Amino acid sequence: MRKKVLLHPLAVRIAHWLNAFAIGCMLMSGWAIYNASPIFGFKFPLWATLGGWLGGAIAWHFAAMWLLVANGVFYVIYGVVSGHFRRHFLPLHARDVVDDARQALRFKLPHRPGVYNAVQKLLYWGVIALGLLVVLSGLSIWKPVQLDFLCDLLGGFDFARKVHFAAMAGIAAFVVIHLLLVVLVPKTLLPMITGRGRVNEPAENLP
Repeated sequence: MRKKVLLHPLAVRIAHWLNAFAIGCMLMSGWAIYNASPIFGFKFPLWATLGGWLGGAIAWHFAAMWLLVANGVFYVIYGVVSGHFRRHFLPLHARDVVDDARQALRFKLPHRPGVYNAVQKLLYWGVIALGLLVVLSGLSIWKPVQLDFLCDLLGGFDFARKVHFAAMAGIAAFVVIHLLLVVLVPKTLLPMITGRGRVNEPAENLP
């Protein structure tokens, strides 16, 4: 018998959608900033950028950055205090990641609403780490003199820009994979809006 239960608490849903907005703004404004002084041999198309000009892009980027940082701090505190991280993202074993990845590549990975498989757990831990790295590298290239210790830790200003770009690319890749999974399993979208979904039986990992 299918039962409608709470899959995603309100705090998780708010953090999710605020992150989606902030990351979208940061990526597009960041691409506009990158276009003003490329570090590689390409530029992003104008339609994919935000801000209109360098000053506008920087304003959007910093506004979104503080939103992302505040929301990230809230999410981490909530995840630890509420046990959300422990229930949903742990335990995580390499063997499980390999097994689930193989099943996913064969499109045979089962999906239980509200329960994360090992690949998803790894991706979420990875994007949290990338979020921290993108903020630290961004601060180091924003204030390279005041935060010279951080800039030096990341290999100097020029290399810190590359670290920032790589972290951004990793987050963008996560977003693409996340959206692809939603397209493949569209029934996961509505519970992230309403919070509730139908399951065959209560799961230990549910909130």
